[in-house]
Amino acid sequence: MARMVKHEKNSPYEVPEGTELPVWICGCGLSKNKPFCDGTHKRTKDEGANEVYAYDDNGRIQVKNQY
Repeated sequence: MARMVKHEKNSPYEVPEGTELPVWICGCGLSKNKPFCDGTHKRTKDEGANEVYAYDDNGRIQVKNQY
C-alpha cells in the first residue's frame, strides 16, 4: 500500500558537533541518499506555505490539502 508522508521542512537538519565533517540529514523527504541530504530540497523553495505537493522525477503537482 502506498502512503503519503507529509514533510513540512524544506531544508536539512545539521548534525551538531562530534562529527569530523558537517553532516546534513534530509528534512524535505526528497533526497535519493536518505537519510542524508543531497540538495534536492532546493526544488521546494517556491512552494506555497499552506499547500501540499507530490514530487516525482518529472516535477511536482499540487495535491488537495486534506490534512
